[in-house]
Amino acid sequence: MSSAKYQRLLLKVSGEMLAGEQGYGIQPSILENLAEEIASVVALEIQVAVVIGGGNIFRGIAASASGMERASADYMGMLATVLNALALQNALERVGIITRVQSAIEMRQLAEWYIRRRAIRHLEKSRVVIFAAGTGNPYFSTDTAAVLRAMEISAQVIMKGTKVDGIYDADPVTNPSAKQYERISFLSILNQKLKVMDSTAISLCMDNKLPLVVFNLKVKGNFKRVALGEPLGTLVTSGDH
Repeated sequence: MSSAKYQRLLLKVSGEMLAGEQGYGIQPSILENLAEEIASVVALEIQVAVVIGGGNIFRGIAASASGMERASADYMGMLATVLNALALQNALERVGIITRVQSAIEMRQLAEWYIRRRAIRHLEKSRVVIFAAGTGNPYFSTDTAAVLRAMEISAQVIMKGTKVDGIYDADPVTNPSAKQYERISFLSILNQKLKVMDSTAISLCMDNKLPLVVFNLKVKGNFKRVALGEPLGTLVTSGDH
């Protein structure tokens, strides 16, 4: 048995991560790197579930801001997450990781229907489970879906893989003097309106005492390091820090 800090975790990956420098669609090299990162954690005998966004293909909020009906735009966004989930499943199986896609919207030719007990059974058999189509409901982000699924499968932590090293007091891309937090509370994130996850997802984590780790997924080996419990990125808890 490995010396991993966690036995079961959920990784949240934004759709934009898959687009890479091209800004749209799926960049094969990034998909391969992500599959290898996940495989390295599965090799530690850690059970891994994944929720992936759809922003590299379609953003429901952006479309609704342009005049599209919000519910329709959100459903289109959910379908975009299914495309990403199938692409990641294929990449994982190419590196020898047995993977199941479970969709919150039924599409039996492509993916399993989301059933909580079946998802847990897959995880117990060391399969990676990718949860697609968000919560299946409009008005809820894939961040909220990630927190919801993490709680349903009794994950010990939710890990949000991003393009930056953690949570900052300002945008590190536009503000070079932005300070990174090592630890912060969910309440502080809500009070300071930090753009980590939407307020629904943060509140859900806080109310259910589900820890969140925000780290840089673009750096090779980082996912394995945080899974082993190394103090990497930013740890968010319900306590006062």
